[in-house]
Amino acid sequence: MITYEFLQQYWWFIMSLLGGLLVFLLFVQGGQSMLGSLARQEDEKRLLVNALGRKWEYTFTTLVTFGGAFFASFPLFYSTSFGGAYWAWMILLFCFVLQAVSYEFQSKPGNIFGPGVYRAFLFLNGVLGTFLLGVLVATFFTGSEFTVGKGNIAGLGSSGFVISQWQNPLHGLESLANLRNLCLGFAVLFLARTLASLYFVNRLRHEVLEKRSRKFVLYNGVPFLLFFLVFLIWTLLAEGYAVDPVTKVVSLEEKKYLHNFVEMPWVMAFFILGVVAVLYGIFKTAFNQRFKKGIWFAGAGTVVTVTMLLLVAGLNNTAYYPSSIDLQSSLTLENSSSSEFTLTAMSVVSLFVPFIIAYIFYAWGALEKKKLGMEELDSDGHAY
Repeated sequence: MITYEFLQQYWWFIMSLLGGLLVFLLFVQGGQSMLGSLARQEDEKRLLVNALGRKWEYTFTTLVTFGGAFFASFPLFYSTSFGGAYWAWMILLFCFVLQAVSYEFQSKPGNIFGPGVYRAFLFLNGVLGTFLLGVLVATFFTGSEFTVGKGNIAGLGSSGFVISQWQNPLHGLESLANLRNLCLGFAVLFLARTLASLYFVNRLRHEVLEKRSRKFVLYNGVPFLLFFLVFLIWTLLAEGYAVDPVTKVVSLEEKKYLHNFVEMPWVMAFFILGVVAVLYGIFKTAFNQRFKKGIWFAGAGTVVTVTMLLLVAGLNNTAYYPSSIDLQSSLTLENSSSSEFTLTAMSVVSLFVPFIIAYIFYAWGALEKKKLGMEELDSDGHAY
């Protein structure tokens, strides 16, 4: 029998998987952040822009899907975080709007700004977008400054009732003052750049750019590993936000996230496999000049690793969006989800997800039958 608790955990798994897919697809943003350093000539920049331009919709669509699914499955998180930490979220979303505008208008006839301005926008999206997303995800482990008056939910029809309130006037930007948040922010930034370098090695038919991309795999892969290890070790050894399964009282627990890994061995096993796959893709590509499939190993490893990390943040009686100033305001799967009817109806729709993913793989493969070189770029009627 499918219980309400099962539905809540099922939808947390769906959200975690979408988060993993989103982080993988950030290789588009990572590539945009390297347009001025990886490419030296104008034709090289055009080649990189067009290699990334054929994939930017995937990232944008996944981000929108992630936000929409969160709103439908865990509306209290949506209202608390998006409504409270709005400066951080608005800057992040504005960066992605700039990306969409830049790809569509940089090569349009009559463009008075020139491609340089739009490429600067792409660079901004590549750096700030990935970094801020990492910082915001880190708050799932470090906490945020908000309070929730759950007793006001019944008074939604009356004026003057507010369910959640952000207690810091910076509205999300205060998360930048937390060193652990910054570590994950930089880790996501350098991971996106690493995945982009692996993608260029696999996708481009350009000897010079391929050689540089292999070097950039290592240049970005090493700082990614350093920042990620610092965040991971710090998080595993730090206090976590535990929820009493009977009383539902939230309290701080020493090494809570380490305990979650130990008490959910299947999550730990997949997490380790994901990390190993990422490392294999990075170092095999960097040190084997004939190996070009690192993006698939590192990409799949990224999806699995991020998914398992998010599962650790929400499962096993853990507050996935903790309040650092009022523990009992922390959001859990139980107190922030939609109704059982809504989650059940959405679960039926989610059965179509595998077919959508299969279509994406099919479309991706159809577009990637030939490697991209200058000849293909010159003959393409829809070049960016």
